[in-house]
Amino acid sequence: MALVIASSPETFSSAHIALTAAVTGALALAVAAWRLPRNAWPDMAAVAVLSAASVYLWRTSANMTQLNTDGLPGFSANDWAAPVLTYVFLSLYADVRPSAEPRRYAQTRALATLASLAVNVITI
Repeated sequence: MALVIASSPETFSSAHIALTAAVTGALALAVAAWRLPRNAWPDMAAVAVLSAASVYLWRTSANMTQLNTDGLPGFSANDWAAPVLTYVFLSLYADVRPSAEPRRYAQTRALATLASLAVNVITI
């Protein structure tokens, strides 16, 4: 049974949040495939999954009017916070499984975080 939250224009359905997370994960995968070595497919997959999971978990748990209302035109608190969680998830992954190319992974993490911000601002 899917939980659908759409009680006001300031909250979003689970499907909308899942789509936002999926787009974030797809963009993060594209960035990882571009920046990481071709044989680093486990890291590429982790970047995509962790980026998508961070957005889904944050937006689902913080799906409330107060955090979704734009305080700054075009930007809500959730728009700013979801990418922070993306950065934290990817940083924790890097601490647990250090990359063979830390500089390239750091670039991937930065670009995935920017993609997370862009997707959250544009799609939600």
